[in-house]
Amino acid sequence: MTAEFADAAESGGARATRRPLRASDADREAVVEQLREAAAEGRLDLDELDERLGLALGAKTVAELEPLTEDLVAEPMFGPAAGAPLVLKGGIHGVSRTGKWQVPARIVASGGMGGVRLDFTRAEVRVREIEVEAYGEMAGVTLVVPEGWAVNTDAVDPGIGGMRNRTTGDRLPGTPLVRLVGAGGMAGVVVRHPGRWERRKLRRALES
Repeated sequence: MTAEFADAAESGGARATRRPLRASDADREAVVEQLREAAAEGRLDLDELDERLGLALGAKTVAELEPLTEDLVAEPMFGPAAGAPLVLKGGIHGVSRTGKWQVPARIVASGGMGGVRLDFTRAEVRVREIEVEAYGEMAGVTLVVPEGWAVNTDAVDPGIGGMRNRTTGDRLPGTPLVRLVGAGGMAGVVVRHPGRWERRKLRRALES
């Protein structure tokens, strides 16, 4: 029995003992992806990357992961993130933001007849919080966020199409919080993590 568990046993259960939250494989993978992306952007050199990857892969708790990425998300906002919101209108043909793109602090997405898709899995994020004002309208709005991101959907009016949040809800330290507002409209708003095919594609992109 370790000293930590022995101390808890001696207390006889008289008071609850707060223990560090254990890190999952998804937690470690999310940090690894963020570190590799930072290295690709030149924010980490190879020695720093190797050191942090080793610590990430060996981390037992979420608290051990937090210091590895906390200096990779800048605050206060700067550059395009501090300016006007990104406005996307689905129109007839639809519109999307995928791959490497810089995420501002505020996004307004209107599904129209073609839909809007926002894929944050390879995006460059330099803000602590992202507000997405989404209107599903006829074709809907879809957000794809990495594992470890949390999305607050309390301020969304589901409308006829609904508001479907398929994320885990567990926020990894050092990752941004997405605050979703707006209305589902006819087609609704969907938030989810990458699917199997998307994760495979992302892995190939990071390895290339």
